[in-house]
Amino acid sequence: MDIKRKSVESHKKWKGKIEVISRVPLKTIEDISIAYTPGVAEPCIEISENREKVFSYTRKWNTVAIITDGTAVLGLGDIGPEAGLPVMEGKAVLFKEFGDIDAFPICLGTKDVNEIVNTVVNIAPSFGGINLEDISSPRCFEVERRLKEKLDIPVFHDDQHGTAIVILAALINSLKITGKNKEDVSIAINGAGAAAIATTRLLLKAGFKDIVLCDTIGAIYEGRENQNKEKELVSKETNLGKTKGTIKEIIEGKDIFIGLSSGEILNAGDISKMKENAIVFALANPTPEIYPEEAKKGGARITGTGRSDFDNQINNALVFPGMFRGALDVRARNINYEMKIAAAHAIAECVSDIELNENCIIPNIMYPNLCKIISEAVMDQARKTGTAQK
Repeated sequence: MDIKRKSVESHKKWKGKIEVISRVPLKTIEDISIAYTPGVAEPCIEISENREKVFSYTRKWNTVAIITDGTAVLGLGDIGPEAGLPVMEGKAVLFKEFGDIDAFPICLGTKDVNEIVNTVVNIAPSFGGINLEDISSPRCFEVERRLKEKLDIPVFHDDQHGTAIVILAALINSLKITGKNKEDVSIAINGAGAAAIATTRLLLKAGFKDIVLCDTIGAIYEGRENQNKEKELVSKETNLGKTKGTIKEIIEGKDIFIGLSSGEILNAGDISKMKENAIVFALANPTPEIYPEEAKKGGARITGTGRSDFDNQINNALVFPGMFRGALDVRARNINYEMKIAAAHAIAECVSDIELNENCIIPNIMYPNLCKIISEAVMDQARKTGTAQK
């Protein structure tokens, strides 16, 4: 059966992928009196006197709100909050299955940045972390920035940072194979939305230096017309030579191509213009910027896509369960660059030297103890950088 049709039939059968299950027994009147009234008044009073006790007396310590406005759902675009709900439920299932985290989908009926921010701030007392999801660029940058300023719990836009972390992990291992150094390689990124800009910023923090981003107009550089605020900001740290041209021109002489844009925009001839031992990550879904076979015809040594039916699936689902598990367990105030880079290295190290090859640069989501490995690296950096509260 076609996977799309099977998914529709399964969703109809499931009638939702999550449910609430009680953690306490209610067998007697005394059970009810302890879990609810009158007994529940006592922990309420203690929390009112010391708000920190909410983490000990409630499930706040292990809950994440998955927030979307439905404007950038998968590759489907602005399909609305109701249509985004199956994705958010699926995300909640992954949180629980891989991170043992209770996550709740909250799909908002507004696209207004102020309303989104105010809503999340007002519901934050119930949650230990906020996962922003499928909010279109450039509004997603403003939403995340303002929430980080207002809240003392982790706020993480997975489309941005989860993608960036898993790309960094894949590059760490790819460079081991090609024998190249991060300080010396040149990178062309096609796409200048949330994932592309976040990836650029993380790679710069991790020590990569030569990066050029392209949007539908062409190469981004400081002072170019037709750039939004986020593109102008990132232009100050990239393409310092102000090279102009389309992605087909910019890719010439580059070591690495990262596609976070749209399908089938490159061909083997374009890849042949890259340097020897080229790395090509074509991550547009469902149709990559160039298929692996075509990229290898052009001379690419390592290829990766966002799809599970090719080798080297570069998938942000590897990241967020372990990232939040670590952040929640140390009560991190935020998720900083040090924690993100540590997560990338932890993922990369899951591929042993024996296993590492052109067709195996990154573990899959079923890798044993992946969440634990990432969370331990995240906790360590949270403590070292002073954002941990326990």
